[in-house]
Amino acid sequence: MASFKPTQIPDLPKLGEKITEDTLYWKNYKAPVQIKEFGAVSNIDFSPVSPHNFAVTAFTRIHIYGPFSQEPVKTFTRFKDTAYCGRFRSDGQLLVAGCEDSVVRLYDVGGKAALRMYKGHTKAVHVADFTTGRYQILTASDDYTCRLWDIPNAVELTAYQEHTDYVRCGVTSKLNRDLFITGSYDHTLRVFDSRTEKSVMTMDHGQPVESLLLYPSEGLLVSAGGRYVKVWDLLKGGQPLVSLKNHHKTVTCLALNSSGQRLLSASLDRHVKVYNTTNYKVVHNFDYAAAILSLGLAPDDESIVVGMTNSILSIKHRKNLEEPKETSKPRRRPSYRVFMKGKNFVPKQDDYFVSKPARQHLAKYDKQLKRFNVSKALDTALEAWLRRKKPEVTVAVIKELDRRGTLKNALAGRDEEQLSRLLCFVIGNFFDTRFTPVLATTAEIVLDIYQCVIGQSAVIDRHLIHLQKLLEKEIYYQKDLMEILGMLDTMFAFSLLRKETAVAGLPECHTAAANVEIFKIVFEQSTCLYT
Repeated sequence: MASFKPTQIPDLPKLGEKITEDTLYWKNYKAPVQIKEFGAVSNIDFSPVSPHNFAVTAFTRIHIYGPFSQEPVKTFTRFKDTAYCGRFRSDGQLLVAGCEDSVVRLYDVGGKAALRMYKGHTKAVHVADFTTGRYQILTASDDYTCRLWDIPNAVELTAYQEHTDYVRCGVTSKLNRDLFITGSYDHTLRVFDSRTEKSVMTMDHGQPVESLLLYPSEGLLVSAGGRYVKVWDLLKGGQPLVSLKNHHKTVTCLALNSSGQRLLSASLDRHVKVYNTTNYKVVHNFDYAAAILSLGLAPDDESIVVGMTNSILSIKHRKNLEEPKETSKPRRRPSYRVFMKGKNFVPKQDDYFVSKPARQHLAKYDKQLKRFNVSKALDTALEAWLRRKKPEVTVAVIKELDRRGTLKNALAGRDEEQLSRLLCFVIGNFFDTRFTPVLATTAEIVLDIYQCVIGQSAVIDRHLIHLQKLLEKEIYYQKDLMEILGMLDTMFAFSLLRKETAVAGLPECHTAAANVEIFKIVFEQSTCLYT
């Protein structure tokens, strides 16, 4: 009697994202460490000096975390209301923060109480940062003003009131201590020079501006507001270069990696997009559990920190390839000679050699097929985890049943739940070119078997109507594609004719014009088909 042969699972080409260098780079992070904060995390700022601690602003507190600590190494809690925008100075010794009570506070990272308190704004201060000179502070508020303060004397140096709505973001120049840029809910970006009384440049973002970012060269400025991320050329008077619309909800924050070649944007749609700054195409995407309010990237790209509206702080650390693997005490195993005993024995000429049959391990569906339980074999192949994770296995079982001539028997006699599960699988994979031939036969047999009971189950009728609509749409696409293919054949024929006329010495202008017209028609048809 011949031994049972297991079902052959074909090695089909995988359909999925293309593996690129960016994919490998940005996936090389460990599982995120999640920390529960006291409120929504509104700002994250990394210290410029090693070991690159980062300040997390959440509700009425600012926590400072170490690179690998899950507990804050320092906490500032002396805020009367919600704190905003805790940022380090370039030497990492001082930290400034705004507050809902309109007071700006300056802290020594090693102390507890505020060193200075700057009063002058009349509404909440959402922007606070140090200038390059290290002795001045830039602040911007919901009172439509932005101000410069002298740190040692705690006095106001300059005030600008050119915005007509809340000022919610700002950035200072690292190359020029007199320049800074602000963004407002009045849709404008304004470049200020502290040596002048008015702004020196104005740009219109078109949406309430949520975040600003300067490139290291400071020739390019990135703004985020609404669903748009826009890049501006400051050296050409604020000329817009790129407008990106890759998010589904408001973009809340921006970040740049250490090399300046990758731009990151985070949004309320729970996604972080990574762009290539050469062509501004999305090269990677991170998904999170809640809407994102703040994003921080360590200066050496060793960690990505994200703050969300559900008060969760998510920290991802880069994997260290040189990190020694944790090895437990090795379990004692049988020695090598136990397994190799008798393997090299050569039988003599008069010996009768009896081979020991290798034990065959069968999958559940193969065990049912071996017992000729075709319905149970199909049920096993349609288990939830198998049909979702490995649809090729389910299709291979259906193909094996068809080869045996028992597919009709396996499909017959099913109740509403079993038939619904089967139709869901067919609809979900019908238009996958790897599975279409097998599933088309399956759908045809199902319709033949159950055509007499159509209309008795609302669930089954809904699945069949859905399958019909998908088929009609696919037929429509195929017809249009055939028309486009005919147009392309005509265009190629004209190209060949043009070469022949050129050889014969005839003018080419008529054939070239016709070629251009046909190309325009093909382009319009394909655009209408896929938009």
